[in-house]
Amino acid sequence: MKKGEEGTGQRQGTASEAFRSRVRLRHLHCFVAVAQARRLGRAAEQLGLTQPAISKTLNELEELAGTRLLVRQRSGTQLTTAGVHFLGLAMRVLESVDAAADSLAGVAIAAVERIRLGALPSIVPALLLDTVTQFRRAHPEVPVVVQTGMNRELIEALKADQIDLAIARMDDPTAMAGLWFESLGPEPLVFAVQRGHALAMGDRPAMMDLLAWPLVVPAQGSIPRHSLESLLSRQGLSLPQGCLETADAYLGRLMTAQGEHVWAAPLSATRRAVAEGELVLLPVDTHGTEEPIGLLRRGDRTLGPMAEALAAIARDLSAAR
Repeated sequence: MKKGEEGTGQRQGTASEAFRSRVRLRHLHCFVAVAQARRLGRAAEQLGLTQPAISKTLNELEELAGTRLLVRQRSGTQLTTAGVHFLGLAMRVLESVDAAADSLAGVAIAAVERIRLGALPSIVPALLLDTVTQFRRAHPEVPVVVQTGMNRELIEALKADQIDLAIARMDDPTAMAGLWFESLGPEPLVFAVQRGHALAMGDRPAMMDLLAWPLVVPAQGSIPRHSLESLLSRQGLSLPQGCLETADAYLGRLMTAQGEHVWAAPLSATRRAVAEGELVLLPVDTHGTEEPIGLLRRGDRTLGPMAEALAAIARDLSAAR
């Protein structure tokens, strides 16, 4: 070993020993609470502490760690790459302490696994419903908690250990740091209307024809919205004023089924309504709007057996479609 390398190794060893000897459970509890709540004030309320006390504890932890774990902004806190990795380790330490306390108290640890599942609103009417239905039929004793949200919200929930698994979309590399994505297949954007709608009765409609009707479109900032705007832009078009913007597939279905709206949405959002004959898809070319839907989880953690069983159902259903 060269002299410079030896000095670096000694400094790293000294820092590591300092962390081991000085870190306390209060540091870990504070860090995990802030990472999950994503706001200092909310974490302070949960822990029964003041916000300055939370900030002081976090500063102590980052000094011991020798790196920034959280970025604090006016809109809330966000984990750094080091913070994402450290959160998983901190959670395991606290879980082990809880298990030890239960063992000393003679508490029998429940064997039933609790699944925390995240999902995009667009996949709720078909893939999510069918997956959860099949899983509940096979494992009625297993509790399942479902949280829906936009793609970036689900990613942050995974990183904060608020959910175990998500059915979501691939995002940019920075957002996906520390996560593992398994594709379930591509999903295109489609246009749906009420059965009997004028656009569904005549010749193949042009995109300009669709824009003349009231529109229900994906929420601003979502991946489907970006796909829709790109599709229109390639034809020299843009969304008109007065669109109804929503990520809620149920609202999109209701609005389209009861009136003259044209619903631009991911295929999964419309699938059940089309299968039941309530809506029909317009024969419009949406090539290039396909985005992969997949299973998203943390890369530093394996799924429990029940969560893996649920994931297997989602894989089988997606393959069958």
